[in-house]
Amino acid sequence: MLLKIRRVYDGSKGRYGSPRVYQALRKEGLIVGENRVARVMREWGMKARVARVYRRMRKLREDLKALPNHRLEPDKPAAANLQWSSDVTYIKLGKKYVFLAVVLDLYSRRIISWRLGENLSADFARATLREAFASRRPASGLLFHTDRGIEYRAHKTQALLNQYRVRHSMNRPGQCTEKPRHTEKPGQVYFLTLVTEYLWH
Repeated sequence: MLLKIRRVYDGSKGRYGSPRVYQALRKEGLIVGENRVARVMREWGMKARVARVYRRMRKLREDLKALPNHRLEPDKPAAANLQWSSDVTYIKLGKKYVFLAVVLDLYSRRIISWRLGENLSADFARATLREAFASRRPASGLLFHTDRGIEYRAHKTQALLNQYRVRHSMNRPGQCTEKPRHTEKPGQVYFLTLVTEYLWH
C-alpha cells in the first residue's frame, strides 16, 4: 500500500494531501480507508505542498467611492449570472511577479474571465470585466462583489458597472477577507487552489 500511495503522491508532485490521494486510489479500484491513507502519509512524511498567494494592497484614495457589503444580505444565488465576484492577486511566474484578475460566477463557481498583466490598474480590472460582460450578457441587477481595491473603486470602473446596471458590493473597511453567510471567500479559495494545483514549480 505504501508504494501505491507514494506513486500517487509523487505523480502529483507533492500537491496532493491524504484526501486527494485517497480519492485517486479509489478511482483506480483499490479498497482502502481514508484514515489508513492519512496514517501512512503521516508516518512517511508525505505532506501536501501549500502555496501562498499575495494581495498587494495600495493606500486607498478617499475621493474614490466605497460601497456597502450587500452579500451579507441575500441568499445563495439560484441561477447563473445573478452574483459574481472578482479579485486581483499577484503570483510568481519564473523570476518575476505578474498580476492575475478573475471574475467568478458564484452560482456555478466557474471562471467567467481572467487576465494576466504586469501592471495593476483600473484599466486592467475593467478589461477583465468587459470580457465577462461580453461573454455572459447578464440582466440588470447583477450583484458584483469585490474587495475595496482602488481598481474597483475607480470612477471609470464604477461607470462601466453603472452602464450594465450592476449592483456593486464591497467588503467593509478592515474586513478584506470578510465571509458572507452562505459562502467562503470564493476569490481567495480559487487563487489558493490555482497556485497550489497548477502554478507550483
